[in-house]
Amino acid sequence: MAPFLAYEDKGPHAATALPLVLIHGHPFDRTMWAPQVAAFSPDRRVIVPDLRGYGASPVVPGTTPLSVFAEDVAALLDELRVPEFVLGGLSMGGQIAMECYRLFPERIRGLLLADTYPAAETPSGRMSRAATAERLLREGMGGYAEEVLYRMVAPYARPEVVAHVRRMMTGTSAEGAAAALRGRAQRPDYRELLTRVTVPTLVVVGEDDDFTPVGDAEAMHAAVRGSVLCVVRGAAHLPNLERPTPFNNALTDLLTHCTPTPDTCGPGGG
Repeated sequence: MAPFLAYEDKGPHAATALPLVLIHGHPFDRTMWAPQVAAFSPDRRVIVPDLRGYGASPVVPGTTPLSVFAEDVAALLDELRVPEFVLGGLSMGGQIAMECYRLFPERIRGLLLADTYPAAETPSGRMSRAATAERLLREGMGGYAEEVLYRMVAPYARPEVVAHVRRMMTGTSAEGAAAALRGRAQRPDYRELLTRVTVPTLVVVGEDDDFTPVGDAEAMHAAVRGSVLCVVRGAAHLPNLERPTPFNNALTDLLTHCTPTPDTCGPGGG
């Protein structure tokens, strides 16, 4: 049976290192992780899906809750025979990673939370997401993409990074993006969940991120016992693209602390 999600699966399946699974944010696709796939796939299996409604995955209009995104990820990893993994996500992808930890923590051996936040949406935030969803359906992605481009990346970002981010945003399906916005408006509060995380955890944030400011990252770092906080200078909301070297260095350190359970076996199991 073919997986529902489009994805890239690179690196040695028989490697002793745990697979690394990375979940993109909104309104992007799996290519946002290109620097990480290049850096880590020589030594470990790296899996980067396109979420439903994004990239080459099917578009499902309506409302897509975070739990549905998480279940899609679990189903893909079942198809790929990956029982345990290190899971990372950025922005909406970080919230999906938290939802994954809520639903199947026994499979997650390490956690990367980048430029994200755990609180439930506020009433005004729910109204704003609903209005943005309607706007995207009415106008398409172009105007929205130009408005937020230099919040997603810093104004001083390299031209090739700016072009990549613009290309991802304008290439996203308005129906898929709107469904995700409606779903995020309904998200639960993950702050209590973070206090129960027991795996090695890295919290990363761009120093100039005003979507999810440094203060939000500091609060998550304080909530997750033993976590590491990395503030990436010279970056806004997408430090993995804007400043891949410090981002990858921090992720490398996380991965050295992530180990599979001793009885895990099978392809990709560690």
